[in-house]
Amino acid sequence: MTRRELGDAATTVVAEGSDLLIERVFAAPRELVWTAMTTAEHLARWIGPHGTTTEVVELDLRPGGRWKWINGEVAFLGEYLEVDPPKRLVRTTAPDGGPPGPPAVETITFDEVDGGTRVHWLTTFPSPDVLDFAVSTGMAKGIVEQYERLAGLLAQG
Repeated sequence: MTRRELGDAATTVVAEGSDLLIERVFAAPRELVWTAMTTAEHLARWIGPHGTTTEVVELDLRPGGRWKWINGEVAFLGEYLEVDPPKRLVRTTAPDGGPPGPPAVETITFDEVDGGTRVHWLTTFPSPDVLDFAVSTGMAKGIVEQYERLAGLLAQG
């Protein structure tokens, strides 16, 4: 399994095996970071790379609840498996209309640290090949850019 470092100085992005780890410390309280990452009005302002807009079509934040957003011409959807505000969120994720097969599972934790909140976002893809495909689409660059957008939103309070 080859470990690939795909992030920048502010955002860690590591692909290894079937896992994609994203980690960043945001200079904001945990409750604010949680809110920015779990409410439609805030998600629409930062999800996706620079220059894109996102429409949050569905967001039912509870175990068994569904979510869906459209960024540009790509729609993503899934189901919430665990919701433990403001500490942990587990959900499935897949492109709408993508290839058949199991979705990826995202586990996002929000840890209070000196100076803010560390977001630890682990996505486990169905296989290394599916992760490799996702990375080949430029996903890592988009992740870094959307985290820059989130940092800017959080700085506004």
